[in-house]
Amino acid sequence: MKTVSFAIPCYNSAAYMDACIESVLACGDDVEVIIVDDGSTKDDTAAKADAWAARHSDVVRVVHQENGGHGAAVNAGLSNATGLYFKVVDSDDWLDEAAMREIMAYLREQASRPNPTDLVVGNYVYEKVHEGTRTVMHYRNVFPEGREFGWDEAGHFGQSQYLLMHSVIYRTELLREVGLELPRHTFYVDNIFVYVPLPHVKTIYYRDVDMYRYFIGREDQSVNESVMMGRIDQQLRVTRLMIDAVRLPGEVPERRLERYMEGYLSMMMCICSIFLRMIGTDEAEGKREAIWDYLKCKNPDVYGRIRRSALNMGTNLPTQLGRKIGITGYRMAQRIFKFN
Repeated sequence: MKTVSFAIPCYNSAAYMDACIESVLACGDDVEVIIVDDGSTKDDTAAKADAWAARHSDVVRVVHQENGGHGAAVNAGLSNATGLYFKVVDSDDWLDEAAMREIMAYLREQASRPNPTDLVVGNYVYEKVHEGTRTVMHYRNVFPEGREFGWDEAGHFGQSQYLLMHSVIYRTELLREVGLELPRHTFYVDNIFVYVPLPHVKTIYYRDVDMYRYFIGREDQSVNESVMMGRIDQQLRVTRLMIDAVRLPGEVPERRLERYMEGYLSMMMCICSIFLRMIGTDEAEGKREAIWDYLKCKNPDVYGRIRRSALNMGTNLPTQLGRKIGITGYRMAQRIFKFN
């Protein structure tokens, strides 16, 4: 069995996929690299993927499929994975070689254990390449470092600290046991990937190293502000799926995890509200009211707390002032956390 299966979703990625693949191959011969060509047509992504597989046939496999979006590509990677662990690396991002040496050493130890760690976490770095800036997102104030632990030992997550797809490596069979399947033709499904399996995670390991480099700056990127407004219906869909997938607090065994997941859902609701307020049409205002009604109907236990949370209280004031507060908060968060 391979130690880790790395899935690399590629869609017209020829201009940058090589650097990503090289960074993953540097992790060692005991990894599996699954390049998912998600129906690329505008460049030679498919040919490049096949060339990598021809040069590294013992490590690299290629899945060619009709375009189904990022979620479908992740699903294909997971269904083809044979490794003990599973990690997604987007084709415009890369892994840090020195950090991965430490992470891989721990993952290799798990192969001989009867109960391998469920979730391995490392830091990620926002790389705003065009600006020459970088912001490290760490968890050293949240998790014990360098040993296995459970949710009962987790500390308080700050408002900018979330477990994103960049920072997590799940045990493959745990994802399969959960039945994780991401929706097709939908952006922002990484939120589902890092949220839905968490109640099933019993053991965690954190290494305070800058493992994942997250490229920010392409104009067509899904976190670009104008792109997010254009794809707001997909953001709403993902948020509804998250509300449906885990009922808080009853389906979460640990109080500290419950608080984190409620905070994450609050953040998702805040993003929906802010971008709908930025769009500013009557239709957008109706969608904003509808997503809050959905949460209230599906999970009244947390609706009130999330609605009154610091993230959402000002954003949802039913006046022009509320719109200004929400947009101002978003601009401040951009400057502080440099997330797009």
